[in-house]
Amino acid sequence: MKSSSIVLAFASIYPTVVAFAPSSSSVERCSRDRHVLLEAHNRREFLSSAAAAATALVGSNILPEVARAEVDTEDFLKTGMVAMPMGVSGQAGKAKPKTGVVLREGSDVLQSKKGDVTAEILVGQDNLTPALASFSSPWPLAKGGLFDVECREASSGDGAFLTVAKATSSSSIGDLPKTFFTENLFSSTGRFSFYGAPTDIKVKKSNVEGAYRYLEISFANLSQSTNAEIPRTALVVATIPEGTQDVVMLVGSSTSNRWKKGSEKAVRSTVESFRVSLAPTSGLKVRAKAQTV
Repeated sequence: MKSSSIVLAFASIYPTVVAFAPSSSSVERCSRDRHVLLEAHNRREFLSSAAAAATALVGSNILPEVARAEVDTEDFLKTGMVAMPMGVSGQAGKAKPKTGVVLREGSDVLQSKKGDVTAEILVGQDNLTPALASFSSPWPLAKGGLFDVECREASSGDGAFLTVAKATSSSSIGDLPKTFFTENLFSSTGRFSFYGAPTDIKVKKSNVEGAYRYLEISFANLSQSTNAEIPRTALVVATIPEGTQDVVMLVGSSTSNRWKKGSEKAVRSTVESFRVSLAPTSGLKVRAKAQTV
C-alpha cells in the first residue's frame, strides 16, 4: 500500500479525531487535550506526520496484510500469473523460479504451428557448450519474464517446462539417485515452490531407456486460496548431454484428478518427444542471453 493511500485514510478520519477529543473533566486534562487539538488543527502538519508514519509502517513490515500479497501456487501453475500482479509480491516483484536454464544469446524459444518447441541452451563447464532441446507440446508456449522454456494450458494448469541441474560427478543418467531429481525439482526456489515447498513427494516409477531416464513423481502443493493441498502428478525425462555433467530435464505435470481423467496421455506424449543434442557449430558467440527478470 502506498503511503499516499494511508495519508488519505488518515485525512478521512481527521474530523472524527477532533470530534472525539477527550472531555475537560479536569483542568490538567483539559489543558493537555487543548494542546493536542491545537496541534491537530494545523491540517498540513497533521498530514505530513501521517505520511511519515505510513512510510515507516510499510517499510518496517508492520502492515504485512495490506502491503504484501502471498502467491497461490495452484493459481500460478494454472495461469502463470499471481494475485495483484503489479504489487509487492506480483509478477513485478516476485522472484523468478530458478530452473537452471541458460538460453544462448541470439536465439529464441520457438514453437511451430504443430506444437514443436525448440530452444538452444548453454550447458557444461562455464556454460560454454551449446545444446538443442526439443519437444512437441499440445499446449502453447508460455510468455513473460517468469518463464524460460515452458508450455502450459492456462485453464487447467497442465504443462511442461525445461530445467537443468548440475551433477556432482560424471555418473551416467542411470546411476543418479532418485533424491537427485526430487531435491532439484522441489527445491525452495524451484518451479513448483512458489508458495512453500511441495509435500508428500514420492517417486512412483523410474526406468532408463538408452540415454534417457524417466520418472513418475507424485506430490502436493498447498493452495493459498483454499488452504488445501492439491495433489499433482509429474513425468520427468532427463538426459546428460555428451561431454557435460549437466542433467537436462523436461517436466510435465497436471493435477492428479485430471491425470486420472485423461491428461496423462498428453503429458506422457510430450515427455516422450523430448530430445537433447549438441548444437551445430555456428558463427554466433557462445554467451548467455540476458535475463529479463
